[in-house]
Order: sequence, then C-alpha cells, then structure tokens
Amino acid sequence: MPEREPLLVSACLMGVKCRYDGGEQYLPAVAKLMESYALAAVCPEVLGDMPTPRTPAEIRGDRVVSADGEDRTEKFRLGAERTLAIARRVGAKKALLKSRSPSCGKGLVYDGTFSGKLVPGRGAAAAMLEENGVRVFSDEDMRGL
Repeated sequence: MPEREPLLVSACLMGVKCRYDGGEQYLPAVAKLMESYALAAVCPEVLGDMPTPRTPAEIRGDRVVSADGEDRTEKFRLGAERTLAIARRVGAKKALLKSRSPSCGKGLVYDGTFSGKLVPGRGAAAAMLEENGVRVFSDEDMRGL
C-alpha cells in the first residue's frame, strides 16, 4: 500500500476543543480524508501560546487584535511560524483550515470590528502557508482534496 500524502488539518475540524470559545467545529468529512491522507492536526493559535478559551480576535489592517483591545499580532505570527514548521517536518503540501478564522481563514475573514462583517482576506497561518508553497483549502471549499 502506498504511503499516504500528509495533510495539515485545523485541529478544531478534527473535534479538538481548541477554538477561542473552548469549542470545536468537528467536520465529519475529515474522517473520510483519512483514507487518502496522513492527517496532522494543528491549531495555530494554541501553537502561538494562546490559552483555550481566549478572547476572540480579528484582523484589523495588518494587526490581529482581540475584542478587549489587546494586540495579538506576534502570537498569531508565532503560531503561523510553528504551523509552517510542522508542515515542513511532515512534508505537507496541502492544508485544510477553518474558514473565517484570524489564523486559518482563507478567502474571507472578519473585518476587525467584531460586528460579524466579513471581508476578503487570509488568516495569519493560511497566508504564511500559502506564501511558502502549501496549498490551503477551507472547510467551506474542499474541492481539490
């Protein structure tokens, strides 16, 4: 049997309770992906030394700011760097990440006003992965996986 291709997956999509609110976003389709891929769970925010639960954060310009006004840009950058390091270590060329997240979002992210408004953009980890040759897929658009 050939070795399965590695695939990074947002840990919350695998049922890990690591979201800002202490919850998860289990995606049943992930179980099916295990037939074709060797899954590697990542949570860039936890990898950035942030606790669970934590105050929600959104991207505001080139910064990541929490709802209580704390600038978390460096923690998000650290989490993105550590996520990229894991991708390199396991040889992942693809990642399935949680949509709309300030870490993992691809295509649309919240606008930084905490009003629920979405704008075009990418989360910190999604951007860093793509800039380093990892193809990022969203849980809202898994075509190509």
